[in-house]
Amino acid sequence: MATAILVRGLTKRYGVVQAVDGVDLEVAEGEFFGLLGPNGAGKTTLISALAGLVRPDAGRIEVLGKDVQNQYREARRLLGVVPQELVFDPFFTVRETLRIQSGYFGIRHNDDWIDEILSSLDLTGKADTSTRALSGGMKRRVLVAQALVHRPPVIVLDEPTAGVDVELRQTLWRFIQRLNREGHTIVLTTHYLEEAESYCGRIAMLKAGRVVALDTTSNLLRRFSQHSLRLRLAEGDALPAEIAAIAGQRGNQWVLSLDRFEQVEAVLATVRAAGCTIEDMELGKPDLEEVFVKLMGREELPL
Repeated sequence: MATAILVRGLTKRYGVVQAVDGVDLEVAEGEFFGLLGPNGAGKTTLISALAGLVRPDAGRIEVLGKDVQNQYREARRLLGVVPQELVFDPFFTVRETLRIQSGYFGIRHNDDWIDEILSSLDLTGKADTSTRALSGGMKRRVLVAQALVHRPPVIVLDEPTAGVDVELRQTLWRFIQRLNREGHTIVLTTHYLEEAESYCGRIAMLKAGRVVALDTTSNLLRRFSQHSLRLRLAEGDALPAEIAAIAGQRGNQWVLSLDRFEQVEAVLATVRAAGCTIEDMELGKPDLEEVFVKLMGREELPL
């Protein structure tokens, strides 16, 4: 499979701050890839370097084989970036904005594709509205449209759903999933970890400018997260000692962390054999938030 994004030995320092520290990444063509990390982890610097907006101190970046620094024009045509900040020109309508953006890439007579983008992002009704009159959520949709107007094969979404409503999220993800099915490579950064868990096949986690985890989403969940079993017993019942020794108590509930789903049956059998009555039970699956918290709290690096 061809490589959509190649990052080798990327380093960038701002004064005393080491924003990116020797990052190596490879994203395959057609992947839906997640780039996660806390504020200050280096995600925005990495994306800015990918877009050619920041010159790294060392290392190289390629987009579909085009070097971002030495072949800037070619690389930039292959890339669409949705920035985190709401940046817009208040003097043009939505349609005019997209036509101007098309012109930056030398594309004429692009109205059919612009109409399709507007329709897919539910912007058709706002096509002739000045961008300064739009709500924050609508401005976010315009940023997405601008990033896609030249049909880039590689799309980077930097916090695309930050502070927007549920309707926009659903509309956006339907469109982005469609583009991914059609072969577009998607790179997503988000603080909504459930989005990354739902859509990303592979995830890289950054901490202090370094990659601390890089694996498929399913493998990360398996390696660093656990099933949780919550039990509420009938009043007066006591959890068997061997189970209580590995459980924590939260209010009137006992909570157990289990490595494998098969352990649930053994726990329940032990509880029943002790004569306890289970009044309520809840089984929680592993989630990416638990993985994230564990990795960001580690001193050592798992890679």
